[in-house]
Amino acid sequence: MTEEQAFADFVRHRTAALYRYGYILSGNHHDADDLVQDALIRLRGHWARVVRRDDPTGYVRTTMTRLHVSAWRRRRREWLTASVPDAAVPDPDLAKVDITGNAEQVWSALATLPPRQRAVLVLRFYERLTDQEIATTLGVSSATIRSQAKRGLDKLRAAKFSDLSEALR
Repeated sequence: MTEEQAFADFVRHRTAALYRYGYILSGNHHDADDLVQDALIRLRGHWARVVRRDDPTGYVRTTMTRLHVSAWRRRRREWLTASVPDAAVPDPDLAKVDITGNAEQVWSALATLPPRQRAVLVLRFYERLTDQEIATTLGVSSATIRSQAKRGLDKLRAAKFSDLSEALR
């Protein structure tokens, strides 16, 4: 199989899951599309090296997480609006995001957290990664992952999202 074919197969098989990850990370369809597209473009440039290490999905997740944090830092002074001009296209697999029976409550609660805490909780509870895998993805220590997860869950409890934080345990 050629390098082009291997990359095309990876994109074909993983794009939907990466899109869902981008949606959970960013909270909207447009940013999720951008994250996936930008991460896949970067992956293509490093495909030969990444495939040798046998972890293209981890590379793309790490890239998406870092792109999201960078974008958040650039536009943290912007105010997002609740009214979107386009109609959303439903994705049946996004129902997996619904942890407590109300996906909006989950996203509202996670949106109150800082980007790193949100990323840690998404990687831990949605992607079901271990602390070491999350640490590798985010480029920090396992202790940082544990402290960020604890702080994130504590903030959710303090903000009266106790049902959500208990569901995440």
